[in-house]
Amino acid sequence: MGILVIIPLTPFVCRFIPPLLVGNFNFDFILALVISILVVRFFIWILRPFIIPFFILIGAFLVYKQVNGTYTVKTILQDYKNLTVQNWYVKEQKEADLLNKSPHLFENIQSRTARIVKSKISTTDPVVRNFALKHSLEYFADYKAKYGPLVRYFSLFKYINNNFKYVPDPLRDEYYATAKETIQNGLGGDCDDHSILMASCMESIGAKCRLVVVEGHMYPELYIGDKKDFLIAQQAIIQLFSNYRIQGIFYHENNGEYWINLDYTARYPGGPYMNDNVKLVIDI
Repeated sequence: MGILVIIPLTPFVCRFIPPLLVGNFNFDFILALVISILVVRFFIWILRPFIIPFFILIGAFLVYKQVNGTYTVKTILQDYKNLTVQNWYVKEQKEADLLNKSPHLFENIQSRTARIVKSKISTTDPVVRNFALKHSLEYFADYKAKYGPLVRYFSLFKYINNNFKYVPDPLRDEYYATAKETIQNGLGGDCDDHSILMASCMESIGAKCRLVVVEGHMYPELYIGDKKDFLIAQQAIIQLFSNYRIQGIFYHENNGEYWINLDYTARYPGGPYMNDNVKLVIDI
């Protein structure tokens, strides 16, 4: 009976424990299991003199219900199954607001990453705004009448990607630099620093961006619009970046909304994805 109680109790308890990571291993469920075992053992010890009378009473009650057909063994098993499945299904839905004034303690890895990255986005900082404005005028001025704001976005993209230099983070720590830091550091950083820089700069001149997290990598995407807008952007990319070998325009489309790749590995907007195994999308 103790084991039968522990099975649904453990995932329920897990909902009230903040995520605990040891390396890449999620330790909070192990802690929930230990707590559940201790709780059940405690109640078994406290109620030991009443266990046999309790079983006799419950057994008699269930026999009575089975005989009159109001609550059969099959129904009991089904209810237990439903309880167990329900608790296991929601075990990762941490009860942040119920127990703690600091809901960040209950974040999973994805939520924590999204919160930290979004806190680093800066679109109104004068350093970021002035940098973006200056380099949005760097290239393609003759095509402004034809392609409108795309010319400014693509000019900024070209400057950043032509000058960005990859520098890794410390071996065991992930550091997310603000756009201002990356600019002041001479456009050096890793993939998340580039993504934060690109998104911040693009948004500071009126574009709409989002950040995409894949296995071991992060990259920014630029919102283009509907299919008609996408076809215009595609034409602009082919014309403005004609000195590059265009292998196709790489994008994500959802509900008629088109987003193109702005990764630092791409030599032109909409260049090939380094990795398209999407794990998280961070809307700014």
